[in-house]
Amino acid sequence: MEFGYTIGILLLPLLSFLIIGLTDYFRGKKGWSHMAAGIIGTCSLGLVTILSYITAFQYFSMDRLADGTFATVVPYNTTWLPLGSLHFDLGILLDPIAVMMLIVISTVSLMVHIYSFGYMHGEKGFQRYYAFLSLFTFSMLGLVVATNIFQMYMFWELVGVSSYLLIGFYYQLQAAVHASKKAFIVTRFADMFFLIGILIFGFYTGSFNFSFTGTEIIGDAANTFTLCNADKAWAAGGLILPTALVLMFIGGAGKSAMFPLHIWLPDAMEGPTPVSALIHAATMVVAGVFQIARMFPLWIDYAPNHLSIVVVVGAFTAFYAAAIACAQSDIKRVLAFSTISQIAFMMVALGVCLPGQHGEGVIDNHGSLGYMASMFHLFTHAMFKACLFLGAGCIIHAVHSNEMSTMGGLRKYMPITHATFLISCLAIAGIPFFSGFSSKDEIISACFAYSPICGWWMTAVAAMTAFYMFRLYYGIFWGTENKELHAHHTPHEAPWTMTFPLIFLSIVTVGVGIFTTLGGFLGWDWASFGSLVTASGTAYTIHFDPVIAATSTVIAVCSIALATYIYKGETQPIADKMYSLAPRLHHWAYKRFYMDEVYQFVTHKILFRFVSTPVAWIDEHIINGFIDFTAWGANAGGESIRTTQDGDVRNYATWFICGAVALTLFLICL
Repeated sequence: MEFGYTIGILLLPLLSFLIIGLTDYFRGKKGWSHMAAGIIGTCSLGLVTILSYITAFQYFSMDRLADGTFATVVPYNTTWLPLGSLHFDLGILLDPIAVMMLIVISTVSLMVHIYSFGYMHGEKGFQRYYAFLSLFTFSMLGLVVATNIFQMYMFWELVGVSSYLLIGFYYQLQAAVHASKKAFIVTRFADMFFLIGILIFGFYTGSFNFSFTGTEIIGDAANTFTLCNADKAWAAGGLILPTALVLMFIGGAGKSAMFPLHIWLPDAMEGPTPVSALIHAATMVVAGVFQIARMFPLWIDYAPNHLSIVVVVGAFTAFYAAAIACAQSDIKRVLAFSTISQIAFMMVALGVCLPGQHGEGVIDNHGSLGYMASMFHLFTHAMFKACLFLGAGCIIHAVHSNEMSTMGGLRKYMPITHATFLISCLAIAGIPFFSGFSSKDEIISACFAYSPICGWWMTAVAAMTAFYMFRLYYGIFWGTENKELHAHHTPHEAPWTMTFPLIFLSIVTVGVGIFTTLGGFLGWDWASFGSLVTASGTAYTIHFDPVIAATSTVIAVCSIALATYIYKGETQPIADKMYSLAPRLHHWAYKRFYMDEVYQFVTHKILFRFVSTPVAWIDEHIINGFIDFTAWGANAGGESIRTTQDGDVRNYATWFICGAVALTLFLICL
């Protein structure tokens, strides 16, 4: 099967960035019009989406190998920089999770491009916006098809740069500038650990490949791709590789906004809402999850016990973010903390995938369940969370505010947005026949198989998710309508360029939900996500655990009923009573438990005062002083001997003779 056309998946968004960005930069006002820039960017992503779907169809239509796995296809791989036994390669790798990510990224990015036609209409810097969107999409696509860890890191950093540009799009606003710098600095700090882990891994294994166990490769560059020092790799097994993997996980935790490196994500809301949908739904924040999934064979072989770190970090982050989301009034911040919590679900699902009972490194159904559930939730979450963020953009576009106090009763003004938002809320709450039910139920099942405590903990977080999402839903579309504000500016439905992506993503959410729910209960092998993506590579059919499915559904329905009882009415006396009983707790949650203030204290009061200030003093007075002294000494020495260079031959002869005599006496004395 030929996949040579896949190079277009990377080149098209790159060309779109260059065509729009460079033309706009060099020609200024004579560059592309708003319409032309939007069409170029959108058509480019449309072609990328078509190529991604063709790739997925052809790849998953291939016959499986003799061991029941899909072949790993490397249509392109070239050695960019040889470095002794190591070599830095650039290429394209296609396997089940890479192909799945191509579908997710291209679909969501295309919807964002279409949506931006309406949302960003008339904005200054429209061309720049579409250029940055293309660059961001190129970066994410390059990350997921990387053939090795080093290439992944290159595109990983490019994702960080392009997200910085998008978050800071409104650079005239101080808040946007602060948010973009915050995102850049925090993720760069985490990426430092990622780079250290990569260097340790490469040094001790002699390879930057994701796996050096010799998986079967199809492609012209197969031999180059599989070469590595396996003996050295096995010898490094004890502590070195687990340390490297944990360091790389820290990098992934920063990119995926895991506690305590989560502080950049809520502030990233200062960027345009379509950017929030792109970053928070399908691309940047799932990079950490994808990193662990990509290197999962290494975790299983060399650091299975260290997966507990992933479980603990993910479980705490999920609860922490859900608790904060329950108290936020800004709709985009509610969705931001919801994203953190849902990404943590995916992390926990990967962490509970311990090797099976058949030996070290062997992945049985227990391991496959969590891995498959994590990837499945990544797919479903991308669709309904993108729909939620884009729906939030329509709402903000209608009322010109992010605060729920300016909303309420919008269902009668915005029926399409209301319907699609409700579908997405039902999906994230885990209601049957919506996509989130299947993926979240499988995550909870994997957690119960790992530990009952972990299972009940994540079930409680799922209940909190249903509660705060319907608190958000009722606060926007029901609740108390701000009639005074709406009389001054009557809300209205968004244009079709903004509502079409909502409808499309809602259809995907419902379609996948019905398909997988029926497949899980009826045992349809071909309807299981595990028939495509699993940890071991072999097909794995999930059959819902009736007890867990019923329990999680009942809990979700009860949470929705509680939110309905509290927030649906014109007034919320119960909510007011709850606030009066625990105002301090509510304030703490609203202020994100003062994590930003903690960072401010640590950086300004401790690091700046006791580390940066002394280092600056040493640099200014000692290091610079020594350099200045050296320069002064050289200048003074030159001034002192300058008089000897007077051009008088007699003086030169005198100095020569004196020197010769002195040298002779010195040699005689020796």
